[in-house]
Amino acid sequence: MALVLDAKDLEIVAALQSDARATYSDVGARVGLSSSAVHERVRKLEKGGVIRGYRAVVDPVAVGLYVTALVAATPLDPSQPDDLPDRLRGFPEIEDCYSVAGEANYVLKVRTKTTGELEDLIRRLREKGNV
Repeated sequence: MALVLDAKDLEIVAALQSDARATYSDVGARVGLSSSAVHERVRKLEKGGVIRGYRAVVDPVAVGLYVTALVAATPLDPSQPDDLPDRLRGFPEIEDCYSVAGEANYVLKVRTKTTGELEDLIRRLREKGNV
């Protein structure tokens, strides 16, 4: 059964997207509800799968990842099962994997420390990812 969101739910979601560390009181002040009402709604949104989690957004450069690249990936044998995302799970450099239309089947967003590491990643993708 789909969760029906009202305007206040959407405002709460927007407030948490803006600052996931905001207190229920902070969010309540922003959306015009008490902190207990916000808490109840947030629990409902979490239970309903609208809010799937909270995370820290890290500056890649601050952790030494200076190179960001988009890499087009097409399986070498298109007759094989389309399981590329599963085969790529062991590559920590891959931040996102998007299924796309066009020449490539996927576009990978990757981050590495150097261009040399990017070249090494592309080599490993060809070998282990079979792309």
